[in-house]
Amino acid sequence: MNRIRFVFALAALLLWGPAGSQTAEPQPQRSSLPSRELAPAQLLAELLKGGYVLYFRHAATDFSQNDERMKSYEDCANQRNLIDKGRADARAAAAAIRHLGIPVERVLASPFCRTVETAQLLFGHAEKMQEVRGGPAAPAGSERYAALRRILATPVRAGSNLAVVSHGDPFHSVAGPPYLAEGEAAVIRPLGADFQVIARIPVDRWDALASKARNRRPRTRRTARNSRSGCIPRGRSA
Repeated sequence: MNRIRFVFALAALLLWGPAGSQTAEPQPQRSSLPSRELAPAQLLAELLKGGYVLYFRHAATDFSQNDERMKSYEDCANQRNLIDKGRADARAAAAAIRHLGIPVERVLASPFCRTVETAQLLFGHAEKMQEVRGGPAAPAGSERYAALRRILATPVRAGSNLAVVSHGDPFHSVAGPPYLAEGEAAVIRPLGADFQVIARIPVDRWDALASKARNRRPRTRRTARNSRSGCIPRGRSA
Protein backbone atom coordinates (compact mmCIF):
# COMPACT_ATOMS: atom_id res chain seq x y z
CA MET A 1 0.00 0.00 0.00
CA ASN A 2 2.78 2.43 0.92
CA ARG A 3 4.41 1.67 -2.39
CA ILE A 4 1.22 2.52 -4.31
CA ARG A 5 0.87 5.80 -2.41
CA PHE A 6 4.48 6.70 -3.23
CA VAL A 7 3.88 6.09 -6.95
CA PHE A 8 0.76 8.31 -6.95
CA ALA A 9 2.57 11.04 -5.02
CA LEU A 10 5.49 10.99 -7.47
CA ALA A 11 3.11 11.18 -10.45
CA ALA A 12 1.30 14.14 -8.90
CA LEU A 13 4.60 15.93 -8.31
CA LEU A 14 5.61 15.48 -11.94
CA LEU A 15 2.23 16.60 -13.30
CA TRP A 16 1.49 19.53 -11.01
CA GLY A 17 4.97 20.71 -10.04
CA PRO A 18 5.99 24.35 -10.59
CA ALA A 19 5.49 25.41 -14.22
CA GLY A 20 9.01 26.80 -14.43
CA SER A 21 10.51 23.38 -13.73
CA GLN A 22 8.64 21.78 -16.65
CA THR A 23 8.63 24.34 -19.47
CA ALA A 24 11.75 26.18 -20.59
CA GLU A 25 11.38 29.69 -21.92
CA PRO A 26 11.63 29.67 -25.74
CA GLN A 27 14.80 31.35 -27.00
CA PRO A 28 14.24 34.27 -29.37
CA GLN A 29 15.42 33.53 -32.90
CA ARG A 30 18.61 35.31 -33.86
CA SER A 31 18.53 37.64 -36.87
CA SER A 32 21.42 38.42 -39.21
CA LEU A 33 19.99 41.84 -40.03
CA PRO A 34 21.92 44.77 -38.48
CA SER A 35 20.19 46.41 -35.51
CA ARG A 36 20.74 49.81 -37.16
CA GLU A 37 21.88 51.04 -40.55
CA LEU A 38 25.27 52.71 -40.69
CA ALA A 39 25.76 55.71 -42.95
CA PRO A 40 27.98 54.79 -45.93
CA ALA A 41 30.81 57.07 -44.80
CA GLN A 42 30.72 55.55 -41.29
CA LEU A 43 30.69 51.99 -42.64
CA LEU A 44 33.62 52.73 -44.93
CA ALA A 45 35.55 54.35 -42.06
CA GLU A 46 35.05 51.19 -39.96
CA LEU A 47 36.21 48.92 -42.78
CA LEU A 48 39.29 51.07 -43.39
CA LYS A 49 40.07 50.92 -39.68
CA GLY A 50 39.94 47.12 -39.80
CA GLY A 51 39.13 44.54 -37.18
CA TYR A 52 36.14 43.02 -39.01
CA VAL A 53 35.20 39.77 -40.75
CA LEU A 54 33.75 40.07 -44.26
CA TYR A 55 31.63 36.97 -44.84
CA PHE A 56 30.77 36.52 -48.53
CA ARG A 57 28.36 34.01 -49.96
CA HIS A 58 29.76 32.78 -53.29
CA ALA A 59 28.69 34.67 -56.41
CA ALA A 60 25.82 33.65 -58.74
CA THR A 61 25.73 29.97 -59.74
CA ASP A 62 23.99 27.59 -62.14
CA PHE A 63 21.15 26.02 -60.15
CA SER A 64 20.66 23.35 -62.81
CA GLN A 65 23.87 21.81 -61.46
CA ASN A 66 24.46 20.13 -58.09
CA ASP A 67 27.20 18.47 -56.05
CA GLU A 68 25.72 14.99 -55.77
CA ARG A 69 28.21 13.29 -58.12
CA MET A 70 31.38 15.12 -57.05
CA LYS A 71 34.28 12.83 -56.21
CA SER A 72 36.43 15.48 -54.53
CA TYR A 73 36.48 19.22 -53.95
CA GLU A 74 38.71 19.56 -57.02
CA ASP A 75 36.08 17.80 -59.18
CA CYS A 76 34.58 21.04 -60.50
CA ALA A 77 32.82 19.31 -63.43
CA ASN A 78 30.43 17.62 -60.98
CA GLN A 79 29.67 20.63 -58.78
CA ARG A 80 27.41 23.67 -58.94
CA ASN A 81 29.62 26.35 -60.46
CA LEU A 82 29.65 30.08 -61.05
CA ILE A 83 27.94 31.49 -64.12
CA ASP A 84 29.34 34.36 -66.19
CA LYS A 85 27.19 36.88 -64.31
CA GLY A 86 28.60 35.65 -61.01
CA ARG A 87 32.15 36.05 -62.28
CA ALA A 88 31.41 39.55 -63.59
CA ASP A 89 29.78 40.54 -60.29
CA ALA A 90 32.79 39.29 -58.32
CA ARG A 91 35.24 41.15 -60.57
CA ALA A 92 33.25 44.39 -60.23
CA ALA A 93 33.10 44.01 -56.43
CA ALA A 94 36.85 43.33 -56.35
CA ALA A 95 37.58 46.51 -58.32
CA ALA A 96 35.40 48.56 -55.96
CA ILE A 97 37.00 47.06 -52.84
CA ARG A 98 40.47 47.84 -54.20
CA HIS A 99 39.38 51.38 -55.10
CA LEU A 100 38.02 51.91 -51.59
CA GLY A 101 41.31 50.71 -50.13
CA ILE A 102 39.69 48.24 -47.73
CA PRO A 103 42.53 46.18 -46.21
CA VAL A 104 42.12 42.39 -46.41
CA GLU A 105 45.02 40.04 -45.76
CA ARG A 106 43.81 36.53 -45.02
CA VAL A 107 41.08 35.01 -47.22
CA LEU A 108 39.46 31.76 -46.03
CA ALA A 109 37.35 29.81 -48.51
CA SER A 110 35.15 26.74 -48.39
CA PRO A 111 36.93 24.16 -50.59
CA PHE A 112 34.09 23.90 -53.13
CA CYS A 113 34.99 25.21 -56.60
CA ARG A 114 32.41 28.02 -56.58
CA THR A 115 33.66 29.46 -53.30
CA VAL A 116 37.35 29.18 -54.16
CA GLU A 117 36.76 30.82 -57.55
CA THR A 118 34.75 33.63 -55.95
CA ALA A 119 37.52 34.25 -53.40
CA GLN A 120 40.19 34.33 -56.10
CA LEU A 121 38.15 36.76 -58.23
CA LEU A 122 37.54 39.02 -55.22
CA PHE A 123 41.00 39.01 -53.63
CA GLY A 124 43.40 37.17 -55.93
CA HIS A 125 44.06 34.31 -53.50
CA ALA A 126 42.27 31.87 -51.22
CA GLU A 127 43.12 29.57 -48.33
CA LYS A 128 40.91 26.49 -48.47
CA MET A 129 39.58 25.63 -45.03
CA GLN A 130 37.26 22.86 -43.86
CA GLU A 131 36.07 25.00 -40.93
CA VAL A 132 34.18 27.28 -43.34
CA ARG A 133 32.94 24.44 -45.57
CA GLY A 134 29.33 24.39 -46.74
CA GLY A 135 26.67 21.91 -45.74
CA PRO A 136 22.97 21.67 -44.90
CA ALA A 137 21.26 24.18 -42.62
CA ALA A 138 21.44 23.35 -38.92
CA PRO A 139 19.17 24.46 -36.05
CA ALA A 140 20.28 27.28 -33.75
CA GLY A 141 22.71 26.05 -31.11
CA SER A 142 23.83 23.09 -33.22
CA GLU A 143 27.52 22.22 -33.10
CA ARG A 144 27.66 21.53 -36.85
CA TYR A 145 29.13 24.99 -37.55
CA ALA A 146 30.81 25.57 -34.19
CA ALA A 147 34.20 26.12 -35.87
CA LEU A 148 32.74 28.80 -38.15
CA ARG A 149 31.09 30.45 -35.16
CA ARG A 150 34.48 30.62 -33.42
CA ILE A 151 36.10 32.18 -36.50
CA LEU A 152 33.42 34.88 -36.68
CA ALA A 153 33.81 35.62 -32.95
CA THR A 154 37.64 35.73 -32.88
CA PRO A 155 38.98 39.31 -32.82
CA VAL A 156 40.81 40.51 -35.94
CA ARG A 157 43.76 42.84 -35.52
CA ALA A 158 43.30 46.53 -36.28
CA GLY A 159 44.48 47.66 -39.68
CA SER A 160 43.22 44.57 -41.50
CA ASN A 161 40.05 42.57 -42.10
CA LEU A 162 39.49 38.83 -42.50
CA ALA A 163 37.52 37.60 -45.53
CA VAL A 164 35.52 34.37 -45.43
CA VAL A 165 33.97 33.09 -48.68
CA SER A 166 31.46 30.35 -48.01
CA HIS A 167 27.79 29.43 -48.49
CA GLY A 168 24.31 30.49 -47.45
CA ASP A 169 23.43 27.63 -45.09
CA PRO A 170 26.38 27.95 -42.67
CA PHE A 171 25.82 31.69 -42.25
CA HIS A 172 22.05 31.26 -41.79
CA SER A 173 22.71 28.56 -39.19
CA VAL A 174 25.08 30.63 -37.01
CA ALA A 175 23.78 34.18 -37.63
CA GLY A 176 20.07 33.64 -38.29
CA PRO A 177 17.74 34.64 -41.11
CA PRO A 178 17.41 36.05 -43.68
CA TYR A 179 19.71 34.20 -46.05
CA LEU A 180 22.51 36.05 -47.80
CA ALA A 181 21.92 36.41 -51.53
CA GLU A 182 24.56 35.00 -53.83
CA GLY A 183 27.53 37.37 -53.76
CA GLU A 184 26.22 39.32 -50.77
CA ALA A 185 28.59 40.10 -47.90
CA ALA A 186 27.96 40.49 -44.17
CA VAL A 187 30.23 42.81 -42.20
CA ILE A 188 30.81 41.16 -38.82
CA ARG A 189 32.25 42.61 -35.62
CA PRO A 190 33.93 39.83 -33.58
CA LEU A 191 33.16 40.08 -29.85
CA GLY A 192 35.31 37.28 -28.45
CA ALA A 193 32.53 35.02 -27.18
CA ASP A 194 30.06 36.07 -29.89
CA PHE A 195 29.77 38.29 -32.97
CA GLN A 196 27.56 41.06 -34.33
CA VAL A 197 26.46 41.75 -37.91
CA ILE A 198 26.80 45.50 -38.45
CA ALA A 199 26.03 45.66 -42.19
CA ARG A 200 25.07 43.61 -45.23
CA ILE A 201 26.33 44.62 -48.68
CA PRO A 202 24.77 43.13 -51.83
CA VAL A 203 27.31 42.25 -54.51
CA ASP A 204 26.22 45.13 -56.77
CA ARG A 205 26.35 47.80 -54.03
CA TRP A 206 30.09 48.17 -53.47
CA ASP A 207 30.30 50.92 -56.11
CA ALA A 208 27.33 52.66 -54.52
CA LEU A 209 29.08 52.50 -51.14
CA ALA A 210 32.08 54.28 -52.63
CA SER A 211 29.90 56.92 -54.29
CA LYS A 212 27.75 57.62 -51.23
CA ALA A 213 30.71 57.70 -48.89
CA ARG A 214 32.51 60.16 -51.20
CA ASN A 215 29.46 62.42 -51.45
CA ARG A 216 28.90 62.49 -47.69
CA ARG A 217 32.54 62.91 -46.74
CA PRO A 218 32.89 66.31 -45.04
CA ARG A 219 35.08 68.89 -46.76
CA THR A 220 38.08 70.18 -44.89
CA ARG A 221 38.17 73.82 -43.82
CA ARG A 222 40.96 74.53 -46.30
CA THR A 223 39.04 72.95 -49.20
CA ALA A 224 35.90 74.92 -48.34
CA ARG A 225 37.88 78.18 -48.16
CA ASN A 226 39.55 77.54 -51.52
CA SER A 227 36.19 76.69 -53.06
CA ARG A 228 34.66 79.97 -51.86
CA SER A 229 37.60 82.05 -53.09
CA GLY A 230 37.91 80.27 -56.42
CA CYS A 231 41.59 79.54 -55.69
CA ILE A 232 43.32 76.35 -56.79
CA PRO A 233 45.60 74.81 -54.10
CA ARG A 234 49.30 75.06 -54.91
CA GLY A 235 50.70 72.10 -56.80
CA ARG A 236 47.42 71.20 -58.53
CA SER A 237 46.27 72.02 -62.06
CA ALA A 238 42.78 73.10 -63.03
